[in-house]
Order: sequence, then structure tokens, then C-alpha cells
Amino acid sequence: MDVQATSSGEDRLRAALEASGHRHTAQRAAIYRYLRSVTTHPTADEIFTQVREVLPDISLATVYKALEAFVEAGVARKLTLGGGPARYDGRTDDHDHARCLKCGKVRDVVGEHDSGLIRGLRSDDGFEIIDYRLELIGYCRDCRS
Repeated sequence: MDVQATSSGEDRLRAALEASGHRHTAQRAAIYRYLRSVTTHPTADEIFTQVREVLPDISLATVYKALEAFVEAGVARKLTLGGGPARYDGRTDDHDHARCLKCGKVRDVVGEHDSGLIRGLRSDDGFEIIDYRLELIGYCRDCRS
């Protein structure tokens, strides 16, 4: 795990946490650096295992509290896909996900689609869409072979 902080990432994290009433700590910074360094959408347990290599005294409870603070601060997303354990995403820009039915891995969807079309849909009873989550479900390359 890359433990070197990038000043812009560290500053963004500090500002977001403080603005949402949360403290910035060295442990939270390490967790955030790890989350931003991977594209695998890890679970809290997976994050704990990796961060513990750098911070052996960190607890799983600390990881969970940090992740919830990140979500509240808007610097991470909590993904609850397919009834499995929650996964966390350090990308907060608009993007969608693909989940493998066999191994459970979640990946970002690469490519363009018309999000305006989805946002423009309305139901017969006037339901207005303000946001959406698209999850593609199938089998990853490794599980297909």
C-alpha cells in the first residue's frame, strides 16, 4: 500500500471531514489513501486487512467508523449490491458498476451511456428522478474461463 500522502488528496479529505463535523486523523488518512489507490471496491474487512499491514494497531471498528465518516463527508460511496457485504468506492464522480455473480467482484463500467436519458424518465405518477445507480450483473473474464 502506498502510504505517501498526496497533499491535494490529504487537503480534500481534511476539509471534507471537518466540514461534516468529523475529525481528520492519521488512521483515517491511511484508510482513505488505500481506498483511493484501488479500483476493486473493497469491503471494510478487506480494507482492514490491507491497512493493518501499515498500521498494525488499527481496529476493524476504526475502519468502519472512518468509512461511514467518508460517506457522510462525500469523499466515498457505500455500495450495497446484490445482498452481499457493503463495498466502498473512493470515486464519487458519476459512474456505474458491474458485479460478477460468481466471485462477487465489483468493477467500474467503462464506456459512455446516456445518463441524461435515464434522468429524464418520469413515472405516470410524477416521480422525478434526481439520481440513479446502474448495476450491470454478469460474469467477469476470470469466472467465464
